[in-house]
This record gives sequence, structure tokens and C-alpha cells, in this order.
Amino acid sequence: MKFNCRMLNTSQVKASRNPPWEPFVTRQQQAQAVRHADKLGYSKIGVAEHFGIPADHVELSGDHHVSCAPTLGWIAGMTETIQISSNITLIPLQHPLVHAKNWATLDWLSDGRAIMKVGVGWLEGEFDLLGVDFANRGRLCDEYIAAILELWKPGLASFEGKYVNFRDVGAAPKPVRPGGIPVWFGGDAPPVLRRLARWGEGWAPQATPPEKFPDLLDWVKSQPDYHGRPIQVECALGRLGIGAHHEVRNDPRIFGMTDPQMLIDQIGYLASLGVTETRLPPPELADFQAYLDWLSWVAEEIAPKVRSTKVQATA
Repeated sequence: MKFNCRMLNTSQVKASRNPPWEPFVTRQQQAQAVRHADKLGYSKIGVAEHFGIPADHVELSGDHHVSCAPTLGWIAGMTETIQISSNITLIPLQHPLVHAKNWATLDWLSDGRAIMKVGVGWLEGEFDLLGVDFANRGRLCDEYIAAILELWKPGLASFEGKYVNFRDVGAAPKPVRPGGIPVWFGGDAPPVLRRLARWGEGWAPQATPPEKFPDLLDWVKSQPDYHGRPIQVECALGRLGIGAHHEVRNDPRIFGMTDPQMLIDQIGYLASLGVTETRLPPPELADFQAYLDWLSWVAEEIAPKVRSTKVQATA
């Protein structure tokens, strides 16, 4: 089981139930926490993204959301091993040439540590701000992903579609890994799972209860265009408290535990459902130093006891 974390003070979604001290975390403290997680051996750090929040949604979503690509570049420059992931990349909101260039550059500069987690977006007002057709976002997403994958291949890239057309485009640097950057998909709807079957290296459910993971993964593997490769699964239990439109949901599993055996049992349960990596919700913590101590406790006291629980990606 791999253990992931998120970067502090990068979003202020009400349903995330972030601690009251988090909005006051400084850039220096962010850097300290990122380096600490890297040294402790955390597998991945994620950064969410929104470009603009309409006024009628600020109460739930907040208006503080960093831009993903430059933030991940900043993280990559101060770390050595931790993977850097979007959480998530809103594919329809930027041209695929921009996405492909941003992510290939991140992967190149981080020596192959980038992971692009894809979403179609849900906030219609944000699409309106950027002049993108919200109703068409799924079709845009599908075509943009296909175009991005072409741009990551060696040599000049060409693509012909309904929304995107280019021929003999030079777009280097290319991703470090020969197969390109791993593409993950976040969300729960059937179109998300179909994209996962076709392109995805990993799945990050949002509101799906963990007990439903095996059935949905079986459905993914039953799709006629399933790629046949193993699928990694991240279960961030805190996401169970966030609705599809950032509404607040209640689920007892979103609250962090301090009992080691209960936490180990919970992780073992997730592993039995096909989960390969997790981001644990922290318990109530008094301040930033307590957060650093909690990261250390998980890495030093909990992770070693569950490393022996061999979790394979579901194939």
C-alpha cells in the first residue's frame, strides 16, 4: 500500500474540513511540509485546480485555488522522489497543446515523476468564464486526451478531430517515460469509467463508497476497449465527505483515526477491495507542527506495518 498526501493551503473547499490554521500556512511552511513528506517516503503529492469560482459558489468552493502546473513544478524543484500529481486537471478548459506542453515539461524537469489525473469539470460557471461549452465537455475531454497522447509520442505529432487539428507539430521536450505520462481519471460516472478502461493507468474515485470498488472495476474490465493493463486505485477517504458539486456530505470514514490498530485494519480493508494507494484523513490537529508530527507518525509507525500487505493493481 502506498501513502500519498496533499499540499497544504492550496484550496479552501468547505467540505474538505481543513483545519482552521491551514489558511495561515506560509509558503515557507508549505515548502517545509513538502520536503518532509519527500524525505519520509510518501509516494505522491497532489494539487487540485480551479481557474475561477463564480460568486454564487464561493461559499462552498472558496476562491483560493492555486494553478496546478506551476505549483507542481515548484514542488518538483525541491524534492527528489515523491511523485507529483494533479488532483485534478480540468482537461476541457485548456487546449491540448497547452496541457501536453505543461505536463511533458513537468515530467522532464522532475525526471519522470509527473502523473496527470484527469477530470471533465463540473462547475458550469467556470466554463462560462473561459468561454468553453459546458454541455460538450465530455466530448472535448475525449478528443483532447487523444490529442495529448499523440503529442507525447516521439517525433512530430499530427491529429485530426472535430475540435482539434494539427499536423507535423514539434512539441519537445517529451515525457521521460517511453509510454508517456501516466493518465489517471478522477470521478465516478460511467463516462469516467469508460475513459479509465480506454486510457487509464489509475482511478481516483470521488464519492463512490469503497465497498463498491470491486464491482465497478469489474465493469471497467468488461468494456470492449479495455486496454488490458493493471489499474491502480487511490482511495482518499476524505473525499467521501465532498459531494459532486462540493456540497458537504457526512460519512464516518472521513474523520482521521489515532488508534494504530484501527487504522491498520482500515487500510487492510481498503487493500482487500483493490486499493493500491491511500491518502489518510488526518485527525484534529492543533497546528502546523502537529501536522508534521502526524506525517511522521504515519510514515514511521503505520506504513511499515502495512508494507507487508501486498497490494497489486487490479488487472
